[in-house]
Amino acid sequence: MKLFTGLILCSLVLGVHSRWFSFLGEAYDGAKDMWRAYSDMREANYKDADKYFHARGNYDAARRGPGGAWAAEVISDARENIQRVTDLFKPGDSGHGREDSEADQFANRWGRSGKDPNYFRPPGLPDKY
Repeated sequence: MKLFTGLILCSLVLGVHSRWFSFLGEAYDGAKDMWRAYSDMREANYKDADKYFHARGNYDAARRGPGGAWAAEVISDARENIQRVTDLFKPGDSGHGREDSEADQFANRWGRSGKDPNYFRPPGLPDKY
């Protein structure tokens, strides 16, 4: 009986342990997806493409699993909150206001929900992106 109880306990611990590592791996890969979308946005430097890259980064990250979706949400929220703080010190310099931040968050949620990020794709954006 003790052996059976020990085996059950070990399998539960190892099962939770492996799920934790899976979550962390998904989060790491999701963070890389977010960085790639940000890098592509900077490289493209294309007018009105911001929302597309927000949605695409969140979409790619969320497809990794719960860890990726979590990473996308944390990174997206942090970016918008940092932007709001910097706007307090330099109002008008960032080109972003409350409305733009809300639109960014809408695109972020759109992508994380699994909806097609191409909804936000501006006409003429190179196929590379």
